[in-house]
Amino acid sequence: MQQHSAGGGAPAVTYSLATRRIVLIVSTMSAFITPFLVSSVNIALPTIGKEFALDAITMSWIVTAYLLAAAIFLVPFGRIADIYGRKKIYMIGTLVITTSSFLAAHANSSVMLISARLLEGLGAAMFFGTGMAILISVYPLQERGRVIGINVAGTYLGLSLGPFIGGWLTNSFGWRSIFMIIVPIGIIILALLFWRVTGEWSDAKGERFDLGGSLLYSVAILAVMYGFSQLPAMAGFILILAGIILLALFIAWELRSDFPVLNMKLFRSNIAFTFSNLAALINYSATYALTFLLSLYLQYIKGFNAQHAGYILIFQPVMMFLFSPFAGRLSDRVEPRLVASLGMGLTAIGLAMLVLLDSSTALTYIIGSLVLLGVGFALFSSPNTNAVMSSVSKRFYGVASGTLSTMRLTGQMLSMGIVTMIMALFIGKNMITPENFIMFIKSIKMAFTVFAILCALGVLASLARGRVHTEEPGQG
Repeated sequence: MQQHSAGGGAPAVTYSLATRRIVLIVSTMSAFITPFLVSSVNIALPTIGKEFALDAITMSWIVTAYLLAAAIFLVPFGRIADIYGRKKIYMIGTLVITTSSFLAAHANSSVMLISARLLEGLGAAMFFGTGMAILISVYPLQERGRVIGINVAGTYLGLSLGPFIGGWLTNSFGWRSIFMIIVPIGIIILALLFWRVTGEWSDAKGERFDLGGSLLYSVAILAVMYGFSQLPAMAGFILILAGIILLALFIAWELRSDFPVLNMKLFRSNIAFTFSNLAALINYSATYALTFLLSLYLQYIKGFNAQHAGYILIFQPVMMFLFSPFAGRLSDRVEPRLVASLGMGLTAIGLAMLVLLDSSTALTYIIGSLVLLGVGFALFSSPNTNAVMSSVSKRFYGVASGTLSTMRLTGQMLSMGIVTMIMALFIGKNMITPENFIMFIKSIKMAFTVFAILCALGVLASLARGRVHTEEPGQG
């Protein structure tokens, strides 16, 4: 019979093997959905852009809208899940992202499509901040690295199949079919949770939700993210400054709050937590826009269709899928910061190789870079996640998972912001046509230069975290 967690001060409990397996299956399926959507939509962007006659900047917003909504709501929903129940919020999030995918498939304009992507981001915020927390709640410490590795492999499977299936679906049935395929997956997840997983996880039950802090946080993130996408216009700088001021007010508010939405003590007194999250922020800032850029490059410059471009892009996530379980198990035995730092270093080398891209670059060179990037990212992600979740007590699992996911999405948003700004400087609000291919390639080279430097600096943040806890932490 399954035993259920009671609260922050409750003793450790044991869950049945069947419950643990169902939770692992469900969390891995949901970990698959979002990266699949992201990577498959990236491969379909030129087709979507052609149907709606979109310029490069507007095409980037089909990706950015999702990231913006997810980043704004991740931490608040992580805290809400800790208080009111992780399973409950997880199920609502799955329902929202399933419904919004259906709406995206039936969009008749770019405005409707971007709006549906915003709603998808809201749903993703609900299960991003809870899925990993539920998984960690039911597995003992000694198995944590292994199951995190499996969960991360689900993410990389989504990334792997996204370009391949997305390209095939786009060519065979149109880009709308990419969104429709999410609907049955979401229904299966809801069915498994409803009928096979009983009970609830709410380790902060009874604590008050910090509405004022949540509003400050959300508005600050919105100002910074949207402002970054508006650079180099003056409005962009003004929005970023306003966002930074609001973030400072948010930190001051949280330090005085009895029940903060984001416990700043986790950053102030927990070096492993702080630098592991910083390393994640830097890594995703340096790597996320890779698929977006290479998808456009392969289709516009190399002349491949969506399906063939997907065949090439699949090399990176396949390496992630193959190596992430190994990296997770390795981080159970070897200090996670060493494994993660090695992965970050390999990623920096792979990005530096892509700085040399031009119209005559051989496909074997591109594939070699993608393989190196895939191995590097796999070695970084699972150990880094293990380090974050092992550095806090169980009552902070939702907040820790939400914070790490926020670092990931904030990094992804910054990555797209950097690309949007560079494209605005080199191409402007023009469609990508043969007349501006030279400037397009220059923008790609500049972006990968910035990303390689960022990733190299990230190695320092990864090494600076020190040793992580090897026992169940106390109160974070």
